[in-house]
Amino acid sequence: MPELSCVIFDWAGTTVDFGSMSPVAAFREAFLQHELVVTDEEIRAPMGMLKRDHIKTMLGFPRIRELFCQKNGREPNDADIDSIYQAFEPSLMQVLPACSSLKPYVPEAVDYLRSKGIKIGSTTGYTGKMMEVVVRCAKEQDYNPDCLVVPDEVGNQGRPFPYMIFENLRRLSIKSVREVIKIGDTLSDLEEAKNAGVFAVGVVEGSSVMGLTEDEFNALSVVEREEACRKAELTFYQHGADFVIRNLGQMDLLQQVFEHRV
Repeated sequence: MPELSCVIFDWAGTTVDFGSMSPVAAFREAFLQHELVVTDEEIRAPMGMLKRDHIKTMLGFPRIRELFCQKNGREPNDADIDSIYQAFEPSLMQVLPACSSLKPYVPEAVDYLRSKGIKIGSTTGYTGKMMEVVVRCAKEQDYNPDCLVVPDEVGNQGRPFPYMIFENLRRLSIKSVREVIKIGDTLSDLEEAKNAGVFAVGVVEGSSVMGLTEDEFNALSVVEREEACRKAELTFYQHGADFVIRNLGQMDLLQQVFEHRV
């Protein structure tokens, strides 16, 4: 089997922002400004997509669509998507600086990959403008991947399209998708990876799939924590993950599994 030459990380919920809390808060506020009360579960279902596509998907959910129609007497349209997005973006920009702390084990994961000569790429559902804030905060914490591609740079064809991954591979001069792992915390990350033909990995702790803040996760009993982790693992595997890790402290295990797979 080919040796591992590149790992592509997601950002919020994977390397920063434990629980991917910043977009949840911003989506909730944006919909509320349009008199639409949405649940965390509804917000998290399309998590990882380009944010405008995320809003469009949510407006298509039967409960939210019915709520919108009752309020407005018509179906939602592109102008409504734009209006909610215009409320979402400033709300997100407000919370991003406070929600860009590195997740546990990120420095260790980076050190491990660098020591092995493995390149570090990244993709995101955030726009370039949003990522300016996140990247600045990450650099202050000594996290600086070799490559970042945002949806803006691939014609706004973000997840589940594979083009951000392909652009990472082009910039990093990676010869084959068979040498690549994509790690993310959402089901959209898995779709992106599978569509690109790379090894798809879900990370459990601090993921959007788990949906807990760091304080909430740490407050769980040992039994509760194990149950929450197993539930998230099962969700990832049910949606096509090739492998699932508990946290980024397991990079050595992941490399072994990747390079000895059949």
